[in-house]
Amino acid sequence: MLGLYLHIPFCSAICNYCNFNRGLFDPALKARYVRALETEIRRSSARGRAADSIFFGGGTPSLLDPDEIARLIRACRETFALADGAEITLETNPETSSAERMERFRAAGVNRISFGVQSFRESELKRLGRIHTVGRAIAAVGEARAAGFDNISLDLMMWLPQQSRENWQESVETLIGVGPEHASLYLLELYPNAPLKEEMARSGWSLAPDDDAAEMYLWSLGRLDQAGYGHYEISNVARPGRESRHNLKYWTDGEWAAFGCGAHATIGGVRSRNVASTEDYIRRIGDGQSAVSEERRLTPTERLEEALFTGLRLAGGLDLDFVGRHYGVDVWERFGPRLVPYVEGGLLVRDGARLRLTREGMLLANEIMAVFV
Repeated sequence: MLGLYLHIPFCSAICNYCNFNRGLFDPALKARYVRALETEIRRSSARGRAADSIFFGGGTPSLLDPDEIARLIRACRETFALADGAEITLETNPETSSAERMERFRAAGVNRISFGVQSFRESELKRLGRIHTVGRAIAAVGEARAAGFDNISLDLMMWLPQQSRENWQESVETLIGVGPEHASLYLLELYPNAPLKEEMARSGWSLAPDDDAAEMYLWSLGRLDQAGYGHYEISNVARPGRESRHNLKYWTDGEWAAFGCGAHATIGGVRSRNVASTEDYIRRIGDGQSAVSEERRLTPTERLEEALFTGLRLAGGLDLDFVGRHYGVDVWERFGPRLVPYVEGGLLVRDGARLRLTREGMLLANEIMAVFV
């Protein structure tokens, strides 16, 4: 089934490390944008296709009014054959949460909340330009629980400026105490010209050595194992049955439709991207034009390569026989000679037709996955 991705580009403040397609919140612009987004959904060329997930990403989707979220979910239901029990995720920043809003988001049809917490240390939140506090993040999870949400995800970032292994462990322990069903653990990536880079230079902040970052990653996965979470993708863990159904589409050669400015879709081997500018997006939709700014059909080789390197992100790895049958190729014959050194080095495990990264291999995933590209 399809996944449906809806991009909401508005933020209360711009974090100094973020490179997503986003801008500051403007109530009038938001209202125009929601109308355009609903129109784009209802015009979708994939109308009538079965779908089993909706993901509101951003930006900060929780800046929308719950009634606007309800309108957009209704548009998805009336345009696609949305499965009973479909996973409907709303990315949320803790400062936008309240008991009343959580109750209304739940009534609107949202059944999964993903909180962008990033850290459970006040000093780290300030360095990242986040505007919530640790207390607000913990309270937000409580508000979601009280509203009836039983599927909550938290994002944490490691390898932050001035972050020690002990600091990171403190955040992980707090996360375990808060008890979400799902967690995403990301390494900080600084894009060129990120304001945080300049602030680090001015303030003399440094990143921990690479070996410390590796220790942070491996320690956290071991600790989360002990706490009952299953490691199912390089950066993601979950309680049994609480893996992100929507995001799994990205890693299992799935398909998804995407709506909103800058949104990317992949359907039937065609990759498309919408225009990035919010105003340009609204104008195009209003003029009856397509929002797509770029579209291309992936070659069979590109589709095979993507299935391999995204699938290898999963802790369970790849079924080489399944991929081979689907794409008509002997995967090991084509790529095996270049993968053998990683197997011999303990970074990859080949168990019959299955090929998976070890946790140490996940630290060098990009290098290993480059074999496929």
